[in-house]
Amino acid sequence: MLFPILLLIAGFVILTLGAEGLVRSGSSIALRLGITPFVVGLTFVALGTSSPELVVSVQAAFAGSSALAIGNIVGSNISNTALILGVAALIYPLKAKTVVIRREMPVMVAITGVFWLMILDGSLDRLDGLLLVLSAVAYTLFIYFSAKRGKVKGLKSQFSEGLEGPGRNVGFDALMLVGGVGFLVLGANLLVNGAVQIAKFFEIPEVVIGLTLVAVGTSLPELATSAVAAFRNKADMALGNAIGSNISNIAFVLGVTALVNPIEVGDIRTVDLAVMLGTAVFLWALLGIRFVLDRLEAFILLVVYALYIYTLFP
Repeated sequence: MLFPILLLIAGFVILTLGAEGLVRSGSSIALRLGITPFVVGLTFVALGTSSPELVVSVQAAFAGSSALAIGNIVGSNISNTALILGVAALIYPLKAKTVVIRREMPVMVAITGVFWLMILDGSLDRLDGLLLVLSAVAYTLFIYFSAKRGKVKGLKSQFSEGLEGPGRNVGFDALMLVGGVGFLVLGANLLVNGAVQIAKFFEIPEVVIGLTLVAVGTSLPELATSAVAAFRNKADMALGNAIGSNISNIAFVLGVTALVNPIEVGDIRTVDLAVMLGTAVFLWALLGIRFVLDRLEAFILLVVYALYIYTLFP
């Protein structure tokens, strides 16, 4: 039993290192080519934190573990909203200052609802995947052109904040980029294999492993980013990171995964989807009315997350 646990831990560590290497090297190369920090932030940084979920879900789908693939995304979105933002707001209350945060909330709720409708037939097929990917592209273009026209103040700084300048050595950046992709693939393979073995050993459904261990593990980049942002009193960065990741997880990650290999979703419970949509609506209500997530509300989110996890282990 020790070996699968070691595989799981090694997978988490290697995935995190791969995502970090991909974001840093990709951003550095793009900046060196003259691409603006805003565009780099909107692409490499925004999507980079979702790369663990993407690679793990694709790997799981190819391995025939559809329950693990979709459980990873549903669990990641629940943990982003309830666990990660709950922890961040406990550290420092999160006040949404920019319009984009409040604009992203209904998008997150809408894409979550659309996803639920798509899987009512028990699967996420290639047509569903194509529609999700197209929605991800459309949303990204919408944000880009909104910022270009100056309609959303502070949007450029939100996506490029914390972005480092180009590295000193282009060869090292290229090597780091290749290494980052390699680490992502290797980490995903180790994580999926370890998770499947643990599920079989303890006779736990793969979907439960995906909703818990794998989901939290692949959300580590979001947790680290949001916690650091909260410590620095950068609420928009923490909120934007978690909300943007939820949109990306469904529209981009699940979309690409379904295009590569259609996903059967029979093991996902109605309560899993209800918690994912319910926490998103709750957060939207808080930020849409009061524009702040305080410590009491953060505590409520954490309690909801704990109760949800409890329902997974009857």
